[in-house]
Amino acid sequence: MSSARINGERLQRRIAALAEVGAIDGGGCARLALSDADRAGRDLVCGWMRELGLAVTVDAIGNVVGLRAGRVDGPAVMTGSHIDTVRTGGRFDGNYGVLAGLEVVAALNEGGLSTEHPLAVAFFTNEEGARFAPDMLGSLVYTGGLALDAALATTGIDGASVGAELARIGYAGPAPVPAAAPRAFVELHVEQGPVLDREGLDIGVVESVQGISWTEIEIRGTSNHAGTTPMALRRDAGWAAGSIINFVRELAQELGGDQVATVGRIEFFPNLVNVVPNRAVLTVDLRNTDEERLRIAEARLAAHLDALRDAEKVEISTRKLARFAPVRFDPAMCDRIETHARALGLATRRMPSGAGHDAQMLAAVCPTAMIFVPSVDGISHNVREYTHARHIEAGAQVLLAVLTELAGGTQPAGEHP
Repeated sequence: MSSARINGERLQRRIAALAEVGAIDGGGCARLALSDADRAGRDLVCGWMRELGLAVTVDAIGNVVGLRAGRVDGPAVMTGSHIDTVRTGGRFDGNYGVLAGLEVVAALNEGGLSTEHPLAVAFFTNEEGARFAPDMLGSLVYTGGLALDAALATTGIDGASVGAELARIGYAGPAPVPAAAPRAFVELHVEQGPVLDREGLDIGVVESVQGISWTEIEIRGTSNHAGTTPMALRRDAGWAAGSIINFVRELAQELGGDQVATVGRIEFFPNLVNVVPNRAVLTVDLRNTDEERLRIAEARLAAHLDALRDAEKVEISTRKLARFAPVRFDPAMCDRIETHARALGLATRRMPSGAGHDAQMLAAVCPTAMIFVPSVDGISHNVREYTHARHIEAGAQVLLAVLTELAGGTQPAGEHP
């Protein structure tokens, strides 16, 4: 194990400084992908990368990679995550994994230590998918799962395109995508759920990521007077939207297990108190660790839409925003994480991730795994998101140990076997 040590206070200072970019009331952040706040956050993190001596490259979808040379050339052992947030985000989601990667580099620099293979710290564009769908867009393009042209043409919730916004903020880089596969990828992240906190554990060894299905549903009915139109004669897009909301909640409860379902966005038109809505647009987020059960949930939703269309005499159209199958991480990588965490005296458990992460895209091209640390009360995508300082430091120390082993161990810089 490396003799280098994480400086928890320095890591916390960087987390706090990045949280000031796009800060909102309550201690959270709003840095939607490719916004002005995202540009400012990128500038700050790139500056830290260069201060640490990393060679910084930006690719054509705006992913940023900081490279620390090894004693030999070749693919890097990579860590990282994202720095974009949802509109009411916390200060740890994504940011922690990127800044912990920089702290690993800082610890190695302070110790005057080199690794055999290069180390890389990356942050990927539009992981959240809060402005542009699908989520994990940058890492999907990085690994060849989505064509660059299609990604650049993607339109956001505000009508802007990915390509135009990348150019506007100055992060349409020259590095090609897809990129060469890393030697391995390890992502450190807050859990964003209650399991580790409830069980009093320190480290989650993440073995898998749930499958994700995002669908946008548009319903068209007829606007009419809310007071004079009999209920039986209405083509009410608002009522149909409500039926879908109720259905997906009952569907998740009926299927049970790991099935979850959420309607996270809804709009009514004309959105007036005394007018029957003639149009409604909403999103449905279905997730399951089992691909077959996720397909069942999707089929059940489609059948409900068909029945609703016939019963309410409304038009219903759908648009798939994202669809990712469940991913299992490399067992040997998971074993490494568990071994190093226990060697540090930390309490661990194996677990799946309910949230999507860039690691699930990297898993298609290289050995990949994730490390979780507890989220207090399981709160995330919320300004009250919080992880205790001891867990922030512990997760980064595990990351340091895993990365240095994967990179061929450490030795004093300038010495060669």
